[in-house]
Amino acid sequence: MSGPGNSSTVLGWREWVAMPELDVPWIKAKVDTGARSCAIHAFDIEELQGGPIPLVRFTIHPWQRATDDAVTVIRPILDRRTVRSSSGHAEERITVETDVRILGRTIPVALTLAARDQMGFRLLIGREALGQGFLVDPSHSYLGGRPRRAVRRKNWGHDATRA
Repeated sequence: MSGPGNSSTVLGWREWVAMPELDVPWIKAKVDTGARSCAIHAFDIEELQGGPIPLVRFTIHPWQRATDDAVTVIRPILDRRTVRSSSGHAEERITVETDVRILGRTIPVALTLAARDQMGFRLLIGREALGQGFLVDPSHSYLGGRPRRAVRRKNWGHDATRA
């Protein structure tokens, strides 16, 4: 929570956000106070060997129900975290750091790479990120606004050129 004299930014339970360092202008995120970390659906995860710092290459699909506009990223490995799902299953995940732009603010987040293809959202915003001055109002969605309709249609796997 913010300190004295600072105001908190109120988020809805889901928000459209950007990840500028990953070249992702729009991705729909679930804001989840039950999760400690942020997580993104990633695939083709490959650790790169031989450099002075450990790197990972991975690909993300920013749209929930489509594979269009896939983005391949190379980032330094921040660490590895054991993440426990709500069903109790523990999994070790590679963690990277990147910026997330949410409601006009850009914040650094630790992002675990996970197979979230069965989940409703490709990005999960957890408590560590929310602790940077955000409050969650679960009765609202998209308090930061939405992209134009053509962008939102991509998220549902529709061809945006069709009316």
